[in-house]
Amino acid sequence: MYDIDYGSSLEGRNNRFLDAVTGDEEELFNLIDEGEHQQQDFKFRIDSSLKIARTLSAFANTQGGSLLIGVKDNGKITGVDPQEEYYMIEGAAEVYCTPPVNFSSTVYQSEDKLVLKIDVPASPQRPHFAKEENGKKLAYIRQKDENFVANRVIISFLKDKSPASQRKNLVAYGPEERLLFDYLATQKEVSLSKFSRLAKIPLYKAEKILTSFLKWEVIQWNATDKGIRFKLKETA
Repeated sequence: MYDIDYGSSLEGRNNRFLDAVTGDEEELFNLIDEGEHQQQDFKFRIDSSLKIARTLSAFANTQGGSLLIGVKDNGKITGVDPQEEYYMIEGAAEVYCTPPVNFSSTVYQSEDKLVLKIDVPASPQRPHFAKEENGKKLAYIRQKDENFVANRVIISFLKDKSPASQRKNLVAYGPEERLLFDYLATQKEVSLSKFSRLAKIPLYKAEKILTSFLKWEVIQWNATDKGIRFKLKETA
């Protein structure tokens, strides 16, 4: 095991990573200028493979994304040992994510600092679950610059590998589907449990209807501190 001084100068250190620098410094600056958002997260360093597995799960389950490791939240480049950080990501992706999450890496250099970029594509194998400290496995989704636990509807939607159906004619919907559409036409959003109560149907049936509406792009999900909510799909 190497003795690593994170964020220190490369001078006097083993230069085993210098030949592995494949990213352009200007590209790194442009990425940092974007700040943290739905598809990008900054990390000073990786302290726990278990915790970073949540972000890998969220990226893979949503639209993909990138980690810039060796960059503070304010965009300051601190630098890392890419090999050490890569091992942490590898452990998170292969040991703490089910199924394992695919990723690629790029090393950038700015002056005497190295930054490791991890790219996670949106996954055709979703949902990916992250193992928690208690052994439970949870699927995560990404919204803006935060990770949220996916509920039953989102997991069911992520599991659906069939091609997206065209929007159905609302006239052909049953009374529960019509109730959902009419409710969201006047109300901001609804949760799975509230829709179940409104329609007086069991949770599994409410889950199935909401999943279908997501697939047909009639509604979209919105993650909140109180859980996942659903609202009518916003049009451009």
